[in-house]
Amino acid sequence: MNAPQPAADTARVLVVDDEPNIVDVISMALRFQGFEVASAGNGEDAIAQVAAFRPHLIVLDVMLPDTTGFEVATRLGAQRAGVPIIFLTARDATEDKGRGLTSGGDDYVTKPFSLEELVARIRTILRRVGHAEQESSLLSFEDLELDEDTREVTRAGHAVELTATEYRLLRYLLLNPRRVLTRAQLLDHVWDYDFGGDARVLETYVSYLRKKLDPHGPPLIHTVRGVGYALRQAKA
Repeated sequence: MNAPQPAADTARVLVVDDEPNIVDVISMALRFQGFEVASAGNGEDAIAQVAAFRPHLIVLDVMLPDTTGFEVATRLGAQRAGVPIIFLTARDATEDKGRGLTSGGDDYVTKPFSLEELVARIRTILRRVGHAEQESSLLSFEDLELDEDTREVTRAGHAVELTATEYRLLRYLLLNPRRVLTRAQLLDHVWDYDFGGDARVLETYVSYLRKKLDPHGPPLIHTVRGVGYALRQAKA
């Protein structure tokens, strides 16, 4: 895979994982948050990408088809001097975490993981090493805006008062515009249920949000039958 030409003023993250769906989801989330992203599916490609893409941080899966993430970190050595690594793995053994941190890793995230948590850890590490991107507190889609600093929400210029749960649900939808989110994903990220939540709770809060947002413009929260919900433009 050819690395994109790196920009000078954008935080660059290299995502290394042999599962394309995981790479796609992480990359989409990071790009939406303003990062520049390159990816690799094995150790050899990862090493080549570090030289070409010059990432500011690497998200590195431990179990790769040709080697381990630990070995990749060791082989990179001085080439990645000053570039932090977040190890990503399905393993949850204490000895693996210890090895990850002693192999040059700065953090360790276990699958399954929350995208919001991963992005937050990336931001924290980049700030610590002195490369924090310009962050905007404003999430927006069409005429809908949410300010994370003030927690104010507006639709077409009209203030919308939300409860804490409604706010979390809308924020997660705004973090994933146009993407179809399953009921399980929404329950897991908004209510911290582990796929065991009552979907009727979700349906109730989607209804609450619609009643508050729809009077000010075309519907933006759409039901995807049999799957979940998506924040997207109304069909003409």
